[in-house]
Amino acid sequence: MYTVIGGVASRAFRVLWMLEELGAAYEHQPAGPQSDTVKAHNPAGKIPVLIDDGQAITDSSAILTYLADKHQALTYPAGTFERARQDALTFAILDEVDSVLWTAARHSFVLPEEERVPAVKDSLKREYSRNIARLMDRMAGPFLMGEMMTVPDIILTHCGNWAVSAKFPEPEARFADYLANMRTRPAYGRTRALRKP
Repeated sequence: MYTVIGGVASRAFRVLWMLEELGAAYEHQPAGPQSDTVKAHNPAGKIPVLIDDGQAITDSSAILTYLADKHQALTYPAGTFERARQDALTFAILDEVDSVLWTAARHSFVLPEEERVPAVKDSLKREYSRNIARLMDRMAGPFLMGEMMTVPDIILTHCGNWAVSAKFPEPEARFADYLANMRTRPAYGRTRALRKP
């Protein structure tokens, strides 16, 4: 059985959702960043952490890739052109969407107040909108890669949710439709339900 450490309202959502999609058994420990529970497995104090067979794996994208490869699901096989395109989408989302949202968060509440530059957020919101439009231009079907849901779909949907809570611009129609479709997945609904007491 897997153990996932990290609150649902964090990148741990991605890992929990993937485990729900896989139908894999797991235990959830909703610990916060920098907590003793997290630091026992990741000295950097960052979440999420996945424990498998006594080994800790950190970074949500690394965890998703590990699980996808291990279960041979939600991914194309390593060494194929399809996998290269899938990984390119994953890296683009991390670079052009996730990092933009994280920078906005840092300048909203993460950094000490004297280090924040609130004015940067307007620029980040414009960049986010441009980058989402480019990603939608690359979408090959109901999912980013076409007919099959893959790792980048989990990351992008989570980022779309994050953008709403961060009060980023309303998604363009194509992205709104994509997010609506992703949110109908039963595994997504089960993951969202973990946030409720």
